[in-house]
Amino acid sequence: MTTDSAARPPLDKARLGSGNPELMPDLTVEVVDSLGSTNAEVIRRALEGAPDGLVVVADHQTGGRGRLDRTWESPAGTSVTFSILLRPTTPTRAWPWLPLLTGYAIDKAIRASGLEAGVKWPNDVLVGDKKVAGILVERVETPQGPAAVVGVGINVSLTADELPVPTATSLELELGRPVDRTDVLVESLNAIREAVDAWELGGDDSGMRLHSSYAAACVTVGQDVRVDLPDGSVLEGRATEIDPAGQLVVESDGRRTFVSAGDVVHVRAV
Repeated sequence: MTTDSAARPPLDKARLGSGNPELMPDLTVEVVDSLGSTNAEVIRRALEGAPDGLVVVADHQTGGRGRLDRTWESPAGTSVTFSILLRPTTPTRAWPWLPLLTGYAIDKAIRASGLEAGVKWPNDVLVGDKKVAGILVERVETPQGPAAVVGVGINVSLTADELPVPTATSLELELGRPVDRTDVLVESLNAIREAVDAWELGGDDSGMRLHSSYAAACVTVGQDVRVDLPDGSVLEGRATEIDPAGQLVVESDGRRTFVSAGDVVHVRAV
């Protein structure tokens, strides 16, 4: 594994340039050496009229944002952090599926590296019971109409001493070997683009397949969970399913409660 920060190479910008056959069409990737927040930058660009498929990647993100305005920073050269601008034609009522769809795509990308990953509803990817990737989706009202900014952070070469919390992990820690961050980025971008295109073009059948695939990959389903809600209340029960709208269904005392991603502070296994 890579433990010396000086030995951590930068992202390979040549592989991320326009026209590279490794990347799916309709992706325009911009790599910056250091940036506070890729989501904030892409939101700014969206308001200026940037097109669908713009990707901003930070080789080192110094002020990353998560859900509920949580902030984090990883050492330089240890993570894959990027945001992609989407201008979906799908009705906005279906947009709550975007963080779930992205999580499923990142899950597939991580599995391609040889790890058994799973998605934790609504916005994390786990290896075992430890978080390896997080997702933040923000809706932006632009002059061209509503847009979605999808931010992703994947821990690649963080050592045990560099992990932000004990419940986190990295690809290199789990695989026990070096991992090329550019490979992870290319695999992740292609997986997201493919999933979004299928979601937009496939209609109801595609939505049903996504629902089925996500539910099968979701490690939250079947667990006893504690859901912390914004008003300070707590819901405890068994997570039994993901409904067609992407909500988590929690059964407690014979009653089923439907929880949307925007209505939770934390979801934890009990």
